[in-house]
Amino acid sequence: MGILLRVLVAAGLAADAVVHWVFASDMAFVEGGSIAGDDLFRAQAILAAIAAVLVVVWARRWTYAVAFLVAASAVGALLLYYYVDVGPLGPLPQMYDPAWYTEKTISLVGEGVAALAALAGMLLPARSDDRSPSGAPDRAGAF
Repeated sequence: MGILLRVLVAAGLAADAVVHWVFASDMAFVEGGSIAGDDLFRAQAILAAIAAVLVVVWARRWTYAVAFLVAASAVGALLLYYYVDVGPLGPLPQMYDPAWYTEKTISLVGEGVAALAALAGMLLPARSDDRSPSGAPDRAGAF
């Protein structure tokens, strides 16, 4: 099950990273806030890529937690800005986008799969082969 969770998290975050990186230049002219829209999209792409690598290299509860935060926050932002025109939020620009297109679907599905798989990775108990001879979880199962 562990390898399946790693693959699901990494693939979902990779889809998120690619879509955000490709669309970053389109967000350069978004108004409001002190953070430019293209910088925000590039930051999301980089964070998603880092979280994916962390889970692939070190599948620990804390790496799954990082991946969950990155993916779930992206799902939340996508849905919020699709349904609600909240305007600029503090340093964030006006990101309202009521249109739906293929790339948004790819991003949402990837983020959703990654969030659910990362949540499972955080909550499922460590496998029996992840335990030390004394029966206590080793560092791999620790937070």
